[in-house]
Amino acid sequence: MRLSRRNFAGLAATAAFVPQWARAQTAALDFLTAGPGSGFLPYGQGIAEAVNRDSTMRLTVKETKGSIENLSGVEANVAAIGTAFLGSAYEAINGIGPFAGRTHVNLRAIAPMYETSFQIAARTASGLSTVAALAGKRVGVGPAGGPAEAFFKGLGEVTGLAFTIVNGTSAELEAAYLAGTIDAFWQGASIPIPALQRMANQTDTVVFGLTDSEIALMLKRFPYLLPGEVAPATYRGQSSAIRSVAAWNIIVAHKALEVATAYALTRAILTAPDIVALTKGAGVGTKAAHAPLNTVVPYHAGAARYLAEAGVRVAAG
Repeated sequence: MRLSRRNFAGLAATAAFVPQWARAQTAALDFLTAGPGSGFLPYGQGIAEAVNRDSTMRLTVKETKGSIENLSGVEANVAAIGTAFLGSAYEAINGIGPFAGRTHVNLRAIAPMYETSFQIAARTASGLSTVAALAGKRVGVGPAGGPAEAFFKGLGEVTGLAFTIVNGTSAELEAAYLAGTIDAFWQGASIPIPALQRMANQTDTVVFGLTDSEIALMLKRFPYLLPGEVAPATYRGQSSAIRSVAAWNIIVAHKALEVATAYALTRAILTAPDIVALTKGAGVGTKAAHAPLNTVVPYHAGAARYLAEAGVRVAAG
């Protein structure tokens, strides 16, 4: 069909009334996640599958060392998005901790991921079932400089306890625990934490958390944390609820990412009908209603537009 000048002008005028952020977008983005054994990797793979299937965008999952690398990677690259722990994002924005002297000003939130709960596993035969009992013990805490290490060191600071810190990837520390070369393993992830669940299934293990006084000290030390609870029978042999601390994870993008792309990305993530199955259960928290729980990183303007359409108001930057 040939278009007359009049028809072409009419179509052009109609297109002018379609908001730029609502038009179909094609974008290729790197999706920074984490390494094998982490919660970020399978979550990112599930999100990428949903986005690549339900939108014109293409996400390529990239394995990294986790939040710290992801935040700095997104800060420097408009063509990257990443998974990030809210505590690490707080440090990045304020230029403290592992980001000392490097304030990250380009980070914007895209969507909530899930809540990270922190728990500890030790062999039942060891008799270790409290934080106080871990004094002087070899405790695996994840990669050096990572959020799990930062929080465990913070726990030592507020309680006055000294631990022997052992670093490594989740997979490495899981193997070390099963081999008996570390006494305990502190980790944060969505509940149930996959590594701790596997460890409890393979050997007699007690999974425990913090006392109420320890939780109060941690909330004072890290104001973005929240108290959390793990239901009984989440892990093999667990007969009562576990009390601990938790914080949210978010997907972050560069502030210069096109508004239309950020809008489409957020929409694709939060409307995928099978997000829980695709993310191996972690996506149960990936809902628009949870977006305001992130009070650390301002939302991208495109993300805020979609969230407003979904009836959720957030601070945009």
